[in-house]
Amino acid sequence: MLNIITVIFDCSRIYSLPMTIISWLVVFTYALFESGSVIYGILALIGICAAHLGTNVIDDYFDYKFLIKQVDFDKQEYLNNTQKTKCRYLVSGIVSEKEILILAGTYFCIAGLLGLFFYTKCGINVLYFAAAGGIIGILYPFLSRLRLSELAVGLAYGPLLFGGIYYVMTKSISPDVFWISLPTMFVTIILLYIHTIMDFDFDLKEGHLTIANIFDSQLDALVVLKILIILSYASLVLLCILDILDWQAFLVFLTIPLAVDVYVSMKDFSIDTKSVPERKWYHFPMENMRTITRMGAKGFMMRIYQSRNLMIYFGLFLVLAIILEKL
Repeated sequence: MLNIITVIFDCSRIYSLPMTIISWLVVFTYALFESGSVIYGILALIGICAAHLGTNVIDDYFDYKFLIKQVDFDKQEYLNNTQKTKCRYLVSGIVSEKEILILAGTYFCIAGLLGLFFYTKCGINVLYFAAAGGIIGILYPFLSRLRLSELAVGLAYGPLLFGGIYYVMTKSISPDVFWISLPTMFVTIILLYIHTIMDFDFDLKEGHLTIANIFDSQLDALVVLKILIILSYASLVLLCILDILDWQAFLVFLTIPLAVDVYVSMKDFSIDTKSVPERKWYHFPMENMRTITRMGAKGFMMRIYQSRNLMIYFGLFLVLAIILEKL
């Protein structure tokens, strides 16, 4: 039973779930101070987590289908690739295509049922948010091949997630919520963009057209990462200018050293893809490192964890800023 759960978590890329939970926590906190429903907020979290994991699973499924259609695809060579962990469970035969579709369908059914529940309780506006998010989730595997991954993730984790959760909790729509979504939206895009930088060569081989591989090299592609980091913190200043938050927003600036750390780590990777970052105390949490090291994916996953953890700390400080501003 434990092994089955482990496989499901691996297939679903459970390590990426904090990006959804932290984004939810920011708008959940904001909505609470607007007399939002705690119960509806928690149910919404279950729904968006299910949609997120379902999207991860279906994205891997279509990646796998594309891979096996390539004439020069070598199964053993792919499995020996220590950086590319996506689709490994399908390529190795640990799970079947049917099982992966059932898993994705289960996730989407959970999200769909909760969406119908909110429709009956909150009204038709729920369907607009749910439909837009559902379309992005289903089309994501194809959008990721057209340099639209960042746009899709930005919309899903920005205005759609924030607007939808705020609506089911308060049964109202507020323009301020969409502005508040910007900081965490940019940090979420950073996580995705770092993944595409490290998958630079593999995405080219597999036909993925990403913003990163527009550039001649991974090192050149870091200019976009730098811009995204600047936008993440500049958007906090915008919230103050718009009088949505006050000085408390600048507490999030305490995470700037972590952002610099991520950038330096990616610069090292761009120079030497086999380099492994030195693990510092502030890199916590980094789970399953023994297994990851055994797989030979330590350098890759440590950088994924670094960017994910930046978002965690960034979001938690933003939650603290909202609480202090509202009290």
